[in-house]
Amino acid sequence: MHDTTRPSSSSRRALVAALLAAFATTGVATSASAQNWPTRPIRLVVGYSAGGGVDAVARLVAPRLSELLGQQVVVDNRTGAAGLIAGDTVARAAPDGYTLMLGDSSLLIAQYLKPQMSFDPVKAFTPVAGLFTLPLVIVTGNDFPAKTPAEFIALLKKNPGRYSYATSGVGTVHHLGFEMLKGQTGSYVLHIPYRGAAQIVPDVMSGQVPIGVVSAASAIAQARAGKLRALAVMNPVKLQGGEDIAPLSDALPGFSAVPRLYVLAPAGTPAPIVEQLSDALRKVMEAPDLAQAAAHQGAVPAYMPAGPLAADVVRESAAWGKVIREQKITAQ
Repeated sequence: MHDTTRPSSSSRRALVAALLAAFATTGVATSASAQNWPTRPIRLVVGYSAGGGVDAVARLVAPRLSELLGQQVVVDNRTGAAGLIAGDTVARAAPDGYTLMLGDSSLLIAQYLKPQMSFDPVKAFTPVAGLFTLPLVIVTGNDFPAKTPAEFIALLKKNPGRYSYATSGVGTVHHLGFEMLKGQTGSYVLHIPYRGAAQIVPDVMSGQVPIGVVSAASAIAQARAGKLRALAVMNPVKLQGGEDIAPLSDALPGFSAVPRLYVLAPAGTPAPIVEQLSDALRKVMEAPDLAQAAAHQGAVPAYMPAGPLAADVVRESAAWGKVIREQKITAQ
């Protein structure tokens, strides 16, 4: 007795042929879509409020990118949860090149402090291009005993628990950058988290707190005015501006705590679109006036194409995770 529910071999061949044709058609459509991209406005999602530093950088990039792509690039502020709302928005978006994110290192940190996150910041996105670094500077009052990175490290190691340092909050790149320093030197310095960065510089200048970690823009402006000492930059390269700020790596070889700003697309975005975007952003970053405009926000142009950026995101994620585990940092 034959099983009448089982399709015949000819039916199976027809079904396979139909499926292959469907897949081929989908592939052609996807390829054609990628070739024609963009045909409508593009949304650049920012996880911070309008008027802030990251938003200001996004608004420097967006009009230049609009001109190159022939479609308007609209900045969309999705604030809240330290950028996680913006991250979730982009992670859930269609991978068609019309929703992008100006991401930063805080996304990579959050995965270790907020395990309930709705997305994986490494797997949920396709890196498109690195745009800027956001140098962190260690500042002190003018009367602080150390004047160089080497003197600073020696002083901290010789006086465990004597000094404290202020940052804009637990789990920020400023906090983890200094904790990385502590871990690599075996020093103990008390962390004083502020609710934001605005009061740190005045408190360092007044001696309320001896050490602060702030953006390069804040540090350079006040150091130039002679109101505080910009003692070291956490980037492995010297910062120019008002005065030369020595890198901490001069005294601690290999040290690097360099938060970045980069453009991300939803995972699965077609490679031709990613390549076109990355190339357009490279041209944007070559604009002669961009570096000067970005400097006011404490950002330094540092273009990185999609491939190297993908590897760097993985490396940076692991580095922040290592600091959090070794220093036993928890969300508060």
